Amino acid sequence: MEKKHLGWSGIEVSPVCIGGMSFGKVFPDFHQWVIDQPATQAVIKRALELGVNFIDTANVYAHGTSEEFIGQSLKNLGVKREDVVLASKVFFNEGHLSREAINREIDGTLKRLQTDYLDLYIIHRFDYDTPIEETMEALDSLVRAGKVRALGASAMFGYQFHNMQVAAEENGWTKFTSMQNHYNLLYREDERELIPICRQFDVALTPYSPMASGHLTRPTWDSDSVRSKTDGTMANKYNAARENDQKVIDRVAQLASEKGVPMASIALAWHWAKGVTAPIVGCSKPERVEQAVAATEVKLTEKDVAFLEEPYAPHEIVGALARPGEKPLAGTDVNLK
Repeated sequence: MEKKHLGWSGIEVSPVCIGGMSFGKVFPDFHQWVIDQPATQAVIKRALELGVNFIDTANVYAHGTSEEFIGQSLKNLGVKREDVVLASKVFFNEGHLSREAINREIDGTLKRLQTDYLDLYIIHRFDYDTPIEETMEALDSLVRAGKVRALGASAMFGYQFHNMQVAAEENGWTKFTSMQNHYNLLYREDERELIPICRQFDVALTPYSPMASGHLTRPTWDSDSVRSKTDGTMANKYNAARENDQKVIDRVAQLASEKGVPMASIALAWHWAKGVTAPIVGCSKPERVEQAVAATEVKLTEKDVAFLEEPYAPHEIVGALARPGEKPLAGTDVNLK
């Protein structure tokens, strides 16, 4: 696969990113559908064989065991550090994005991943309690110390992202080069503000949930998978708009049938047609990696994109956090992505 630049950073990544939320130990209070270390290693091995070099995780995924499984898998496979782009996140931890929290959490992440540095360090959400100058200066210090090569952000409001970029510019600190936002055919609210701001700052889009937690991979809304039965976060994200979103799913199914490809390929191809650098794909089996990579060969025309998008209707905000003390936004994803 042809590599792409991760925003202005110059880091080259594959157009598919393997998401680490699928990896880790099973805990009663966390996702029940994660896979163990040997299965994680099999997924990563197949990804690397197919040219996928981009892996994303977070300090809180499966209580840190996602990072552990990834780090151990790369060690077992004998992967050269420079051959893989590793990303992780900070926020859903004590202190959120304070200087103290950032300095503490990066060391834990590096230890679990068994590496001396991260290619990309992402703030998992916006922190209302910490001045953005404190956060940006702390992140910049990690870059200067060689612990991090580049910085990214995740779901937030456009004005928040803009203010953080401006603070970095005005103080000579490292700016964000990527945005991991909630974006797919069923949820396109970031097209209003956040994505245009990302374009303004030459920031790469690496969306999470590109297939809407599986809703864009099958013609019916519900399935019998463990995730569908146990993932409350998925239900909070999508069930409120089920009636209208099914119209979009019907379009995906129709176009997939016409082109003779899986629905998932259409859902992913839409991202690349929209200028996304690398959607983050959760894979529980090596075959899922193969399907995601095969999707890079599917090309959508402007007519195809318009056909898929036509039924879309505005949604409640899902992803960006409401200010503490304010009425929560309907559907806000407070239980991680």
